[in-house]
Amino acid sequence: MKYGSVCSGIEAATVAWHDLGWEPQWFSEIAKFPSAVLSHHYPKVPNLGDMSKFKEWKNEKPIDLLVGGTPCQSFSVAGLRKGLEDPRGNLMLTYLAMADRFKPKWLVWENVPGVLSSNRGRDFGTFLGSLGEIGYGWAYRVLNSEYFGVPQRRRRVFVVGCLAGWDSAGEVLFESESLSGHPAPCQKPQENGADTCYTSSSFGAYREGVGTVRASGGDLGGGSETLAVTHRQWPSDVAATLNVQYADKRGLEDQHIYNGASHFVETLSRVRRLTPVECERLQGFPDDYTQIPYGTRTADNCPVGPRYEALGNSMAVPVMRWIGERINEKEGDIIKQA
Repeated sequence: MKYGSVCSGIEAATVAWHDLGWEPQWFSEIAKFPSAVLSHHYPKVPNLGDMSKFKEWKNEKPIDLLVGGTPCQSFSVAGLRKGLEDPRGNLMLTYLAMADRFKPKWLVWENVPGVLSSNRGRDFGTFLGSLGEIGYGWAYRVLNSEYFGVPQRRRRVFVVGCLAGWDSAGEVLFESESLSGHPAPCQKPQENGADTCYTSSSFGAYREGVGTVRASGGDLGGGSETLAVTHRQWPSDVAATLNVQYADKRGLEDQHIYNGASHFVETLSRVRRLTPVECERLQGFPDDYTQIPYGTRTADNCPVGPRYEALGNSMAVPVMRWIGERINEKEGDIIKQA
């Protein structure tokens, strides 16, 4: 699978999909620090810059998949909710225009749950309706990163589009019983699962005059962007359960991390800031992934502010890996059928 990435950030998608053998053909990122991270880790992959100028790009390679999480500020419950009137929100339409031009077989798009209710659902309805108009069947689902192996509650909307039709997209995001017209009831959260009900309005193809989401924001609704983590009650440079695995059977208690300009954790009745390594682990990145030479600074002196910001804006790697694995499985089925 050869893919192009827009609003690439620090490339959670490439970290997630590398072991699948997928190959990035190009990135599209304009922020300085994330661009430096991309250049450091992927020097052979061109960063084509501003996605809004994609019509001016030259020699971009063909792709099988387009992935991106267009800026979420205009759709976040914490933002001003200007929706498509906000230029940042309009990059959602730019993403659609790119899909129409490049016509990759697959699309993967991510945003905050607030997009479901932005402008009473009309903004997201515009997005889904436009996907259908340019030939894509689609499915969407809210996935929470805490059920994919990282100690963070991070609910995000994921849309998968496929030129083969809505059923192919649906089979990526949903279990088979959900696509049969008999959705399974909501279950208690389980590791490597998702905490949403499966609803028939969460996938489909465009039909003239048919609404795509309800005025209330769709069946899945919006959601909080507060994070939560469990960790040991003792001081440490790195909170114990921000390692690879949870440690929920070793006398741990729930604490809270708040998703804002700064991230803090309580330890022994005192508060300290999360380390950049902890934030990398919260998102599923390798340790020190964002500790790079930057400007005149060596990697050892990499500024922490840009690292926090880049990680906070990123997708969760394990969720992206799960989606990639599901697309791989569907592609294998298609090949067998052919």
